[in-house]
Amino acid sequence: MDKQKILIVDDSELVLELGRDALEEAGYEVFTASNGVEANNYIFSGNKLDLIIFDVMLPVLDGDKKAKFLREKDIGKHIPILLISTKSEEELTRLSAEAGVDGFIHKPFTNVGIVASVRQFLAK
Repeated sequence: MDKQKILIVDDSELVLELGRDALEEAGYEVFTASNGVEANNYIFSGNKLDLIIFDVMLPVLDGDKKAKFLREKDIGKHIPILLISTKSEEELTRLSAEAGVDGFIHKPFTNVGIVASVRQFLAK
């Protein structure tokens, strides 16, 4: 069975490293990008992604805006998308609804927490 593919987009190298390590240990294939341009290279490369995690605060175009843009395109309509941020639950709930994403993960996250969130949204 092929590993499920996850893209994490965050401008923090530490977040990318921690998220990648936790998810790879759980059996996922993980790609990382530090901005929207790098994310586009993965998203529009023809590779199938099973889940995308966008940091809300990204250089040039915030993750919630990028997610909303993807939701309006055929390529992003059926990929589960999560936001990740230190913002309050109330703010993340609002941003998630506005962007049309599936949910969110709070930073800082634990290995168990990010894996559980990913499993939950991939199971839907």
